[in-house]
Amino acid sequence: MNATPSGALLLCRAEPPAVRPAARLLRERLMLAPAGRDWSVLVPEGKPWLHVGEPVERVVSGWAIALAVGANWPVLALWWDEDRAGYTLAAGFRRTVGYVWLADGTPAGEDEAMRTFAARLGLDPVLDFQALEPLTRPDPSADARARLLALSAVLTRTGVSLPAGLTPGSPADRLRQAVRDQPGAEEVEWAGPREVVRTVRTGAHPVSAGPGGAWFRGPRARMLGAAQLTAGVPLALWGVRRHSAGWTVAGALLIAHGALGLAYDRPRLRH
Repeated sequence: MNATPSGALLLCRAEPPAVRPAARLLRERLMLAPAGRDWSVLVPEGKPWLHVGEPVERVVSGWAIALAVGANWPVLALWWDEDRAGYTLAAGFRRTVGYVWLADGTPAGEDEAMRTFAARLGLDPVLDFQALEPLTRPDPSADARARLLALSAVLTRTGVSLPAGLTPGSPADRLRQAVRDQPGAEEVEWAGPREVVRTVRTGAHPVSAGPGGAWFRGPRARMLGAAQLTAGVPLALWGVRRHSAGWTVAGALLIAHGALGLAYDRPRLRH
């Protein structure tokens, strides 16, 4: 694991068409591809954590939070570097849950975090947790990469099927090449303010689809939009003060979601 460069994968529990609008607002070059039944995977095209001097964990955790805010699907970030590996699970406004392993595979998280993780993904609290529990125990034969692979195996029970070559712990360059070769893979890139305008005009709010769509129309939409703006402004400012790109992006996307939600609902008020 010590020789493995930094890298990350973002797993979204939604089909690519639902993920695409929100991913564009991250203002990063990403590759998007199907990853099993009702799952998509996002692979960073670059290595922003190398340029901003911020740990990969913090960058991708900010992305996961930003993608999950207001959405009715969770986002799981798998990340690794030469010292550690782990995951962060974000779901709406809930507090994120994560776990970390040191490079040699030593657990550095809390058992309760793994239980919460299983519950939020709808895993069986008995059978599936029995498969997760060994990941919280010392195992001299399992390094951090092996822990991520074991976690990925458990995720298959939720429908996750990572495309061939997208192996957690692999070099970022190899991941990018692997995802480009997948059927249905596409590049997702920030298209500037016009993209937000187009989203509003077409009604393609990134979080309006699905069973939670009622939250994005009428009084609930206005309430949620105001809450997102209220939460996003201080979070973005905090990120700027801490020079944290990941949290700044999360705050900015909260603001964007809030403003977009209010704008999306406004035409309906006129009718």
